[in-house]
Order: sequence, then C-alpha cells, then structure tokens
Amino acid sequence: MIYKLRMLGLATLLAGAAMLPLAKADEWNKETTLTFNASVQIPGQVLPPGSYVFKLVDNQADRHIVQIFTQDQREVVATILTIPAYRLKPTDDTLITFQERSASSPEAVSRWFYPGHLDGVAFVYPEDQR
Repeated sequence: MIYKLRMLGLATLLAGAAMLPLAKADEWNKETTLTFNASVQIPGQVLPPGSYVFKLVDNQADRHIVQIFTQDQREVVATILTIPAYRLKPTDDTLITFQERSASSPEAVSRWFYPGHLDGVAFVYPEDQR
C-alpha cells in the first residue's frame, strides 16, 4: 500500500514537472525590453532615449493595460490603457510601429506586437498629443 502511494506521488510530481516548460511568464505578460535611440512619445509623456520594459498587466478581465518600467524594473514609468490591434502575419521578433509626427516632435509609439502573435495593442492618444 505504501509502495503504491509513493508511486502515485512520484507520478504526480513527474507529471507536474513535465508541464513546467509550458508556463512561461513572458508569454502571459508579453514582457519585452525595448531600446530607443531617440526620444519617443507614449500617451501622456515623452520617454528619453534608453531601455524600457513593456508588460501587459496581470489582469484576466482586461488584457489591454500596458505598464512601462525602467530597464531595471524598479520603477513604473507609465500605465496605459490601450485597445486591441491585429495584424495578418506574425513575425519572429517584437514589432513596434510609430505614428507620423511633425519634424519637431518625437515619434509616437502606435502599436506593439509580441513575437509570434497576431494580436497586439494600439496606443490611443488624446487630441492634444496627435
């Protein structure tokens, strides 16, 4: 009887361990580090050149809230409500698109797509930031 319980416990442990590689944090929150060589605009502010971490907020009800962190992830730079965006073909790399702006304004982040995904997010700007 004890032998059967041990075997059952071992089988459960092995089955659970076999599923671990399927749970990737980056897939859920789509964590992406982006480096900008020039200032870029996001809704509400302009980011100076540098590296930033973009993540979806861990919220089952709304998968269109993006948080932007400093590169070391010690500080939240912005929390942004976005809308769904779609594309026809996935790519192997992160895709960021920009909105056209006047020559005196920094480029504005328009859309963000995680590698291999058809769905992404679109950043919405108030009238005075367009």
